[in-house]
Amino acid sequence: MSLKTNIDNGIKDAMRAKDQDRLRTLRAIKAMILIEETSGTNTGGDLSTDVEMKLLTKAAKQRRDSLEIFMSQGREDLSRVEQSELTIIEEFLPKQLSEDELRAKLEEIKTRVGASAPSDMGKMMGVATKELAGLADGKVVSAMVKALLG
Repeated sequence: MSLKTNIDNGIKDAMRAKDQDRLRTLRAIKAMILIEETSGTNTGGDLSTDVEMKLLTKAAKQRRDSLEIFMSQGREDLSRVEQSELTIIEEFLPKQLSEDELRAKLEEIKTRVGASAPSDMGKMMGVATKELAGLADGKVVSAMVKALLG
């Protein structure tokens, strides 16, 4: 079942349950999907799984960034909203890799591309971002690649 269908079903369920937080979040995701479907870059109508994951990852990243800002400013009210939206978005994302799993994957990528020095970071990050899309946060991947190469 496509992400759009899952989101539509989730919206209906949230409306029935009168869950305003869930409804707001799912409508935001649906809006992102509709915008992407009608943009000039999408020619086939339905979105591929890769594009859907990129949209969800982008939405989750936006919520994480906002959450971080609100927490640093002491805005508990806004941070609660962002946290609840992030939790709902993460339900649709694949399970995130643990630190050990991520390290193992990056070690394997490092050996495969032959990276050994900090100057190889770009080469390694290119492969890592493609293979780990949706499975780990980009900041965490970048920091771990630096540690492995540094």
